Amino acid sequence: MATPTPGTGEDQDQFWPLPKFYFSVDIGEFTDLSFQEVSGLDIEADVIEYRHGNSPIHSVIKMPGLRKYADITLKKGVFTQDNRLYDWLNQISLNTYKRLTVVIRLLNEEAAPMMTWTLTRAWPKQITSTDMNSQSSEAAIESIIFVHEGLTIEAA
Repeated sequence: MATPTPGTGEDQDQFWPLPKFYFSVDIGEFTDLSFQEVSGLDIEADVIEYRHGNSPIHSVIKMPGLRKYADITLKKGVFTQDNRLYDWLNQISLNTYKRLTVVIRLLNEEAAPMMTWTLTRAWPKQITSTDMNSQSSEAAIESIIFVHEGLTIEAA
């Protein structure tokens, strides 16, 4: 990876972090869905601590254990005649729900994916409808939380 170099002020720096406001979401066979926000793209490893009794070192050994993936929250505006989130949740019956692949892409200005997060075996755990306030001038926003069994990240 190249080291970023400072600019002179006349020329734009060569290295800039990607902006986070241009992204696309695919859920199952539905592509390029219009979500306002995505959060929870976290991966964590459990820590296994071990120390055998005859160790001359007076501390534990720390080893990586099972991976844990955070729930993914997607937020979107409420639109008339759009029940897709509720339809997904209503399809769950015991363990018979078809698991979905969820793909989240961070895009550049030409709409080409620069980073891709892929959730495997995902299913909707919770939907939160919009709150309502007679004195608010905000758009109605609802959210859906997906659980999943794996997250891969790929850079372009």
